[in-house]
Amino acid sequence: QVQLVESGGGLVQPGGSLRLSCAAPSGTVFNINAMGWYRQAPGKGRELVAVIAGNDITTYADSVKGRFTISRSNAKNTVYLQMNSLQPEDTAVYYCNAQILYGPTYWGKGTLVTVSS
Repeated sequence: QVQLVESGGGLVQPGGSLRLSCAAPSGTVFNINAMGWYRQAPGKGRELVAVIAGNDITTYADSVKGRFTISRSNAKNTVYLQMNSLQPEDTAVYYCNAQILYGPTYWGKGTLVTVSS
């Protein structure tokens, strides 16, 4: 089973920024279509944060529009999430996924983002 690898989480003060990265191990994943970020806050279900399709069309949750930016490097099978103006309600475990064209969807183990003063 392919495991994506997330990085970049941590503790940040309200109003601060973080950049998350997620990569598929080299040589393990091919024909990636969409890549996305989801999050799960304590006691809540997993929710969509942002998705970038194979044609680079992006979709964002209303709660992060204007603050978060998703981007990808196809050459590196990597997806990024730039998070600005972070708020305590953004505290969650952030997961990335990669949807293979006509294939399965792979997930990472998650990276914790804590926004607190």
